[in-house]
Amino acid sequence: MDIFFKTKDLKILEQIYSKSTVKRHIQFVLGCLLIAISYNLFLAPNNIVAGGVGGLAIIINYLTKLDNSIFILVANIFLLILSYFLLGKKKTKATMLGSILFPIFVNLTSSISSIIDINTDQLLLLSAFGGVVYGFGAGMIYKAGFTTGGTDIINQIISKYFKTSIGKSMLYCDGTIVLLTAFVFGPTHFMYSIIVLYVISFISDRVILGVSDSKAFYIVTKEERKIKEYIIKYLNHGVTVFNAKGGYAKENQTVLMCVLPTKDYYKLKEGIHEIDPNSFFVVTDAYEVFGGE
Repeated sequence: MDIFFKTKDLKILEQIYSKSTVKRHIQFVLGCLLIAISYNLFLAPNNIVAGGVGGLAIIINYLTKLDNSIFILVANIFLLILSYFLLGKKKTKATMLGSILFPIFVNLTSSISSIIDINTDQLLLLSAFGGVVYGFGAGMIYKAGFTTGGTDIINQIISKYFKTSIGKSMLYCDGTIVLLTAFVFGPTHFMYSIIVLYVISFISDRVILGVSDSKAFYIVTKEERKIKEYIIKYLNHGVTVFNAKGGYAKENQTVLMCVLPTKDYYKLKEGIHEIDPNSFFVVTDAYEVFGGE
């Protein structure tokens, strides 16, 4: 398995992301800016917590008056150090830019609520619209292949060392932060936070691609071993292998089936193209996924 990933010419993700570096970074910066605007215009002024380090910063600010951007920056630097020792240099490098840039944008847009006057009596409307703007920004970031660090690092650590899925790790980590809202701000704000989380998740998925949380890939390729290794070793998802026979040529062949989160769609699609440009694959929405890690 390791032979394929030690080959210099087949560093799949590096090849994918090197194709449109400028476009991806512009998309990433705009995504971070949209999230920061939503954070300072809709969420933080109304104590609406959408999980993550940013959500924890809102709680800490309410209790201690510590500036949100400072808390996010310090927390992200701490998590980057933790990531370096527990996840390695490569994964830390992938989250470094977002970990630094997001708190900077939070600081730069901190006074936006005083410039744009919004009626704070309609918390439901603010939650919905804030979730849309935040989700659109998050979708742009994921589609560009970046993250904003923070609890994404914690989720990866939990997944790696406690042998659980990223989805479950997110539920444990972000769920705990959102649950704190009920104790600090009361049940009403907790319910608004749940609404925001749902809207963010829905919109970010729509921005990336598709109408479901997961995608199912059915892949026919002559490079079965390499694609299977890429999915298992680098994308950390399982693969099922089917024995099949071509309807026209009557040739025996194998079909790889993989179900993965929508946010990883781009990585697998472009990875398949890099490994085997002549491969054939079909992608469908997976509306419900049960079992597995």
